[in-house]
Amino acid sequence: MSYRIPSPPPSLEELAKRQQNVITASQLRARGVPARLVTEHCRRGGPWQRLLPRVYLLQSGEPTPEQRMWAALLYAAQNGREEGRREGAVITGAAALALYGFAAVPRLPAVTGVEVLVPRQRRLKDAGEVRIRRTERELVARSVHGLACAPVARAVADALREWTAEGVAPELGAGAVLPVREVLREAVGLGPERPDRTVRPEARCTVRELVAELTEAGPAADHRVRAALDELLAAERDGVLARVGELADEWLLPAPLVAPELRMRGGTYIAVPDLYWPRAGVAVEVDSELRCVSEGEAAWVRGGQHRMEYLGIRVVYLSGARLAAEPDAVGAELREAFRQGGTDVVELLVEQG
Repeated sequence: MSYRIPSPPPSLEELAKRQQNVITASQLRARGVPARLVTEHCRRGGPWQRLLPRVYLLQSGEPTPEQRMWAALLYAAQNGREEGRREGAVITGAAALALYGFAAVPRLPAVTGVEVLVPRQRRLKDAGEVRIRRTERELVARSVHGLACAPVARAVADALREWTAEGVAPELGAGAVLPVREVLREAVGLGPERPDRTVRPEARCTVRELVAELTEAGPAADHRVRAALDELLAAERDGVLARVGELADEWLLPAPLVAPELRMRGGTYIAVPDLYWPRAGVAVEVDSELRCVSEGEAAWVRGGQHRMEYLGIRVVYLSGARLAAEPDAVGAELREAFRQGGTDVVELLVEQG
């Protein structure tokens, strides 16, 4: 049996270095610093200063942007009770995007407020420039410059929710156009990268993750967000469909029709599949959920798929992720579906969309 010897908690000097000189009251108390000494040090002209309730900066002078982020995070997390833990809060919104290095968002000095996400049951109030946001979901953190940040998709959703609700982004200045399209494109790796910015690998997300967070948080209903999101979805799906077409050619399959409108001979509408082989009666649907932001659209797409299946059309469902990871398996699946075929489509009219 092996025993793990617990390591001693870091000293005040070590902790201050780790947290860029930002310390909570409980962390000071745990290291034997009496409240009286803290009060004396924080008096006018003293060597320390109080940044937020129960959060102190162990130096004089103006705090750096990173120290402001640390103060916001430590205020919301109040992690002094457990050394080295900050799972109780994550930075989100524009501040997190600035930390990630988004070119569409100004650098940290221009960020006027810090949104911090905490569990719903936490009893905290906004303080100074810190705005508390609550979530019922389990917090997920990404370490950026040592700070706990929300994943990119969540940070984007929170930033856009605040910008669209207020109609302005304070970080951009009065009258500035909200960079909705730029932020969304940059989040999925399509935006411009400045040479003066360090783009971190974790500063990216998938279109699927972005759609889920924007729908959950609400900004997907804003017309500006919806237009930019539709553009991303179209670009994502066009790329995947082009790859499916290339794969069909590699496996010696005839070229399918792209987005045809399927109707019965009497004119009754059936569906608009992504790809369709008319004589074989085989349809391909790629990432169907990425077509739809609203539930009404999703129901419309599902209805078409159910009608195709009911009429005997063989429907192959593919995902862009699987296509990228297993192209040979997908090619074999398409060839087998084409070989088996679906219902005789003599009773169907195929109109190229």
